[in-house]
Amino acid sequence: MHLVPEYTNLDSSYEQPAAVADRFSQLRDAFTKRFGDAPELISRAPGRVNLIGEHIDYEGYGVLPMAIKQDTVVAIRKGGTKLTISNMSDEYPVVEYDTDPKQEVDLSNRTWATYFLCAYKASGVFEMLDARKETAPDPVGLQIMVHGIVPTGSGLSSSAAIVCSCMLALVGSYGLSADRAEVAEWAAKAENYVGVASGGMDQAISMMAMMGVAMLVDFNPVRATDVVLPAGCTFVLANSMATSEKAAGAHKRFNMRVVECRLAAAMLAVALGATKEKAVEIKTLKDVEPFVTEKFGAGNVLAHAANAVREHLHSGLYTHEEIETSLGASLEKIFADSAMALKVVSYAKEVGGFKLHDRAQHVYEEAGRVHTFKGVCDSESETPESKLALVGALMEASHASCDKLYECSCPELNQLVVAAKAAGALGARLTDVDSFMTKVKATYYDAMIKAHEQLLMAHPSASRLLVQRAVSTNELEIEFSLVVNGGGYKPLLDMDGRVKEDALGEIMFASKPASGAAILRI
Repeated sequence: MHLVPEYTNLDSSYEQPAAVADRFSQLRDAFTKRFGDAPELISRAPGRVNLIGEHIDYEGYGVLPMAIKQDTVVAIRKGGTKLTISNMSDEYPVVEYDTDPKQEVDLSNRTWATYFLCAYKASGVFEMLDARKETAPDPVGLQIMVHGIVPTGSGLSSSAAIVCSCMLALVGSYGLSADRAEVAEWAAKAENYVGVASGGMDQAISMMAMMGVAMLVDFNPVRATDVVLPAGCTFVLANSMATSEKAAGAHKRFNMRVVECRLAAAMLAVALGATKEKAVEIKTLKDVEPFVTEKFGAGNVLAHAANAVREHLHSGLYTHEEIETSLGASLEKIFADSAMALKVVSYAKEVGGFKLHDRAQHVYEEAGRVHTFKGVCDSESETPESKLALVGALMEASHASCDKLYECSCPELNQLVVAAKAAGALGARLTDVDSFMTKVKATYYDAMIKAHEQLLMAHPSASRLLVQRAVSTNELEIEFSLVVNGGGYKPLLDMDGRVKEDALGEIMFASKPASGAAILRI
């Protein structure tokens, strides 16, 4: 059991505590000015970037993220008669809720403060205590002030950061003890409650990260294993500011992939000998592993599973009729308990069906790349240089799979990968939980960077086309630019007013593996 850490200084949470001291002083001052007294404590939870393991956590497979230095902090004290949620930024208005933990969440009028409410009520702290069979504290008025510097909408899990930080603020304020993995699981449920689908990776790394190391995060139950990256690695993340209409078109993209994976799992299970009745109950591709082992024997189950996909699932589209005949049940019956999935089933008829082979092949091979990545990092026989080359190649393979098999890339991302490689990257790939792009309107910018570290890898991400680059320290100063000649990325800083020179630090920044969430009594 690893309890949520509590610290009385900033040194334990930040590599450069002096650089963040003013921020905490300003938060305390703003809190005192608004509420008339200082906060009892301040919680923090970082954002994250996923190094490898794309779109596999919701299929039951482990991923390899790291926490970044950008975080969300929450100051809290008991007081008043309501839940009064404020923000250091004037951009976010003060919101008040009643203290009843069973109150309904009105998602039709969702605000930024809804994340706190969901951390507070049924899917957050109170339900966590109920599951423990512990008596929940009496509801009291709470005064809260939030300050987040995880870029929103950028694929860095700002939503997980605020939910985890809010939960820790409540845990600390009520004087509770909690295991980090336990809080991560309940934070994921809280985020699902607010209407954000989550496989659990974001909350797990935010809660369980350690300074200086990435983490292999496995699920059911949530657990984390340290992964020491090649010496000197730093990650530079740059946001191209392209946008995606995620919520409106989820049934065409993210939710479509979830349904395709479940259908691929069922079809593969039948091909490997499962009964039709058993197959339709299978939820994830990981659930097929016992049938893979029974068919192919012991050994590398992921490699066997990928081979089974190539042998038993055909490429191209599967029609509704073909799937229903193989499984002996209608898709409407299989997904009767999921309005989300039924919407996907209806949409799939418009486009001719589902791509099962490609989705399953990506998941199994990407899950294998995660463990290969860890093996490279752990290796005592590889030189630092060979480790960098190997993990770079894994990044390249991951991006190719995301682009060709899972179809969660886009032309702009692919151009950005080429640009990063031209700038000296050893590997490049997209990274994000929901990286499907439609109706993209790019905002171009000149991204000149001066670094005292040699560029190692770049990871473009989507939802807003995020790029990460890992760099290995040396004494050379290298300038590189994300400009694709003739490919659309041009130095058009301030083209439409969305990207200002003084805001470049928010859309491009470096981060080494940062520490996880904590309660600060400072």
